[in-house]
Amino acid sequence: MLEDADLEMTIEMAIKGRMTNTGQSCVASKRLIVVEKVAGAFLAGLKKGMESMKLGDPMSPDTDVGPLSSESAAQKLDEQVQATVKAGAIVVLGGGRPARAGAYFNPTILTDVTPEMPSYDQELFGPVATVYVVKNEDEAVRLANDSSYGLGGSVYTSDPKRARAVAESVDTGMMFVNQPTYSQAELPFGGIKRSGYGRELSKLGIMEFVNKKLIHLGKA
Repeated sequence: MLEDADLEMTIEMAIKGRMTNTGQSCVASKRLIVVEKVAGAFLAGLKKGMESMKLGDPMSPDTDVGPLSSESAAQKLDEQVQATVKAGAIVVLGGGRPARAGAYFNPTILTDVTPEMPSYDQELFGPVATVYVVKNEDEAVRLANDSSYGLGGSVYTSDPKRARAVAESVDTGMMFVNQPTYSQAELPFGGIKRSGYGRELSKLGIMEFVNKKLIHLGKA
């Protein structure tokens, strides 16, 4: 999030991007990088939105946060969070599992995560958002690129030219402007680095399943 982004919209999109399917999505917004000028307001809004979310039966229309896919998934997420907190990260919200049956994990926000901590370069596959505060756009891009993964990302700004420049600078297979990363049948889907190679969906995706044949007729 850059300093000229729409604050309310960005908070709404950050929560949607992080918490859809209880955060269990390969393209969920796992690292939230915010320039310091707007970090306080963003973090306050993010906390307010996430702490109001209701845990419950995933089949109930009143539920905002369902259980994780399995008990082992909830245990692994808890281990990652506790190890990161033990290493010095700050818990702004949540930080553990609720006292109820099921593979649930409380909506959680962590800050002050540094490179030596487990969660810095591990995927937290659940309702845990890690917020990083940076000085400026250049530092935001450097931090975004300091990852073993490169599936999808988003940039939030009111300046289309700035959005394009940042999107081109971030090492991911997909970048979305003022919205979370998502999949759509007509859009190519895929990443770089440890997030894989090649593309699914769209014309590029179907070409991954085609054996292209060359017939060379010789010199003209």
